[in-house]
Amino acid sequence: MGLILFAGDGDTSSPDVGWSYSGFAEFRRELARAEGFDLGEMWGFGGDRTWSDVSTFLERLLDRPDDGGGELSPTECAVLLPRIEAIADHWRSEAGVPRTHIDAAQQLAVVLRLCIAKDVELLFL
Repeated sequence: MGLILFAGDGDTSSPDVGWSYSGFAEFRRELARAEGFDLGEMWGFGGDRTWSDVSTFLERLLDRPDDGGGELSPTECAVLLPRIEAIADHWRSEAGVPRTHIDAAQQLAVVLRLCIAKDVELLFL
């Protein structure tokens, strides 16, 4: 069982990106570290820090349940895309970031670009 993010274009051959639930949780923890905070300190993730205490374009991706459901609008995808691409670029030169996170960030960027180009939602299943 796991989580798949894909374009809501109705085309089952469109690219997607997937994780196990624990893999998605770890990917988000690594994204939060790249943004300068610990996801475990956030309300809803074991801590009591509120999202108003941090500044990140990735909030809509980070602050969500691990087990799927929901969507992001094409506009929200357009907000996420530049930051995901920048983080993936940075991770490629940073020691210690698992290759699986780099690959997932790059694949997520592909899916986000597709959602923007087709003006469709990013779906979480």
